[in-house]
Amino acid sequence: MSYRTLVTSLALAALIGAGLAHGQAVQAQGTANAALSAPDALVKTLSEDVLASIRKDPSLQSGDIARLNALVDEKVLPYVNFEKMTRLAVGRSWRDATAEQRQALTREFRSLLVRTYAGAVSTAKDYQVQMKPFRAEPAETDVTVRTQAVPARGEPIQLDYRLEKTSAGWKIYDVNVLGVWLVENYRNTFTSEINRGGIDGLIKSLVDRNKALESKTS
Repeated sequence: MSYRTLVTSLALAALIGAGLAHGQAVQAQGTANAALSAPDALVKTLSEDVLASIRKDPSLQSGDIARLNALVDEKVLPYVNFEKMTRLAVGRSWRDATAEQRQALTREFRSLLVRTYAGAVSTAKDYQVQMKPFRAEPAETDVTVRTQAVPARGEPIQLDYRLEKTSAGWKIYDVNVLGVWLVENYRNTFTSEINRGGIDGLIKSLVDRNKALESKTS
């Protein structure tokens, strides 16, 4: 497992699993209050709760795909804009895609993220997340929340989140690990796939990659 895969798994863990414990907080304080939380407060809660959830859940530690997908479907979708992540990763070709193609791209990209980093989620339990100072004007609707992941031994790792304020509250749509934004990293690969085979070619490539990852874990 590469170093980047390891630390990216920590970021993806916050997107994949953090909703579990945060969902419990939602029940206590009300959905409206949680949705309207300040962006840095939301990231802090998600980051802290996911680490606690991973430490307590053996199925998450083992990289159980079904468990991770269930958490995404039930808890995470309200706080992460997967469609915007996909749209930005696809780039200009998104506007040429049909509604069916957009749905397929979003579905397969989300599945790819879950499957790619599932095996490394267990390692995330050994990290602590520290928040960096956050400054934003009250009227801002697109912000970056900066954090760092601190291992038991070794140097802290840069881990930042981009969020947008929507009518439903703040939502995460990109993650920066070691200076590389997730969306930009995938955009380079997606552009090459689209140049070779168009939107359908990219969808097929994503489907094939997900099948290959699935076969490794079956």
